[in-house]
Amino acid sequence: MRMILMLLALAFVPEIDPNKEVMDTLETSDPNIQLVLYKDHTWEYRRELEACAGDSIFTEAWSDEFVNPYKIELKDMPYRVTLWLVDSVSGFHCPYRREVYSKFGWRRGRQHMGVDLPMPTGTPMCAAFDGRVRIAKRIGGYGNVVIIRHANGLETTYGHLSQFRCEENDWVHAGDVIGLSGNTGRSTGPHLHFETRYKGVAFDPQWLIDFPAGELRDTVFVLKTKHLIPGCQYVPSSDEEEDAIYQSEEEARAEAEKALAELNARRYHTIRSGDTLGAIARRYGTTVTAICRLNQGLTSRTTLRVGRKIRVR
Repeated sequence: MRMILMLLALAFVPEIDPNKEVMDTLETSDPNIQLVLYKDHTWEYRRELEACAGDSIFTEAWSDEFVNPYKIELKDMPYRVTLWLVDSVSGFHCPYRREVYSKFGWRRGRQHMGVDLPMPTGTPMCAAFDGRVRIAKRIGGYGNVVIIRHANGLETTYGHLSQFRCEENDWVHAGDVIGLSGNTGRSTGPHLHFETRYKGVAFDPQWLIDFPAGELRDTVFVLKTKHLIPGCQYVPSSDEEEDAIYQSEEEARAEAEKALAELNARRYHTIRSGDTLGAIARRYGTTVTAICRLNQGLTSRTTLRVGRKIRVR
């Protein structure tokens, strides 16, 4: 199966050009497909997105309130899902070309659910893939955020925008401007916070996109449980290297389950007035030395600040 996908897929899929001016659209024998003619004498087939409105992808857990409306636990996710990212009628546009400034994973004791791409306020933000806008509003630390659900079940998130250029339930194509970059929400400077999620569970967008090159890494992505583990970052590797590491699906599943068990075994304590490291260690059945080893920069002489969260297991 892998070899078939490799033959069908083209490595490093370039983005579409959102600046091309449409001259005309023509009907085809398929009522859901249109032929788009551009003024530069090029053309492409494009799907009539509204025809997908009744698909379960766009009805299941559809909410304009929650970033993750699915509420599915990682243990209940499928082990692997084959995701077609683009095809003959579905394009791709890189959100922004540059090196990733802040990566996916753990950051200052919290999980960073996406990647950060600094840019000047007011930079046009485009949809990465065809889809339907589920959220276009201000939400907590995201500030002004747009979330788009795509026909393969993926959702892409665009946070900290200064302005919206779309509304909830709009159908958008890859390259359509959906907003302008900004510094809203919990942000220390103008940038785009970009996420990719499947069934609400976030994974590193760099598994899909080479941001400096502005390209997809492939037309097809096999999403595995290991990608969905919090902190699992993109690591460049060839198919041969991955085969050598994951010789069987059973081994890969065992590794994912082990990492998840270790993550679930972690425990944290929020410092309260009067707390001491000795008292905290006794409460959790551990030692001061062990707690200090789990928290970078923490020593037995550190002044405990009320409200600070420390790891105790």
